[in-house]
Amino acid sequence: MRSVNLFPEQFSQNKQLPIRIITPDFGHLSREIAAESGFTRRLQYYFSLFVLDGRCQHIVDLETMEIGKHELLFALPHQVQQYPATSHGSDYYKLGFDEECFSRLPRRFPFLLNPLNRQKIRFSPAAAIRLKAVFEILLGLLSTADTSPVLILAHLNSLLTEINTAYFAVDGRPADDRMEKFIGFKVFVENNLTDHPTVRNIAKELAVSTDSLYQIVKHFSGLSPKEFITNRLILEARRRLYYNEWTSVKELAFDLGFNDPDYFSRLFKKVTGKTIAGFSQDLS
Repeated sequence: MRSVNLFPEQFSQNKQLPIRIITPDFGHLSREIAAESGFTRRLQYYFSLFVLDGRCQHIVDLETMEIGKHELLFALPHQVQQYPATSHGSDYYKLGFDEECFSRLPRRFPFLLNPLNRQKIRFSPAAAIRLKAVFEILLGLLSTADTSPVLILAHLNSLLTEINTAYFAVDGRPADDRMEKFIGFKVFVENNLTDHPTVRNIAKELAVSTDSLYQIVKHFSGLSPKEFITNRLILEARRRLYYNEWTSVKELAFDLGFNDPDYFSRLFKKVTGKTIAGFSQDLS
């Protein structure tokens, strides 16, 4: 897998941290930078949009999502993001930060691996008020470029803790050992995707039986481990096709670790229902 690129330098609102916050009245990019970035991009950083009032649509990995009052959408590095033609609602916060910033936080946040395959979170009125309060503090801190990173990171940690809690509260229970194993499975797949890891090797890495791994992955994703890996590979193919990151089917297949381009083409059609040429034509 490719490494995550650094946060775009012109985006950062702090001299020492790669982070930016945007509200209806603050932080918007200049027309020149916005035009240069484009309305569709492959994300280089973690992104979230929290809508306090109103509604909007956002497209992530070619899937349209509706975000309403007290809902938060998050997107991850490498995902294809399309900015909506409409506004983000009448009141909102957008936040972006990259892996460098994330690595300086005191704890990890499992929701950023999206183990439940849900990128939209709804908050109760009380939680939404708390979330708004932290966003407002971050807004104040990022209004000055030389604010101490220690202060920013402390409140970013609080914000992500609130989001992480709400993400897992959907199931009405905290993450358990099976969740930890599923997260470990997803991390291993991401780190070794183009090597096409076998289910047996992943189970050995996670110190579980292949049967246990099957049950865990099936429980959280609705797919078998093999189906999960296949779908992730085809998603990566769709992303690269979207950005024309290939010159031929053969090159794309080899880049994704397939030794047989014909098999890759058949697998792509089986998963998406379209040939590679048909998929590319729909994008043009």
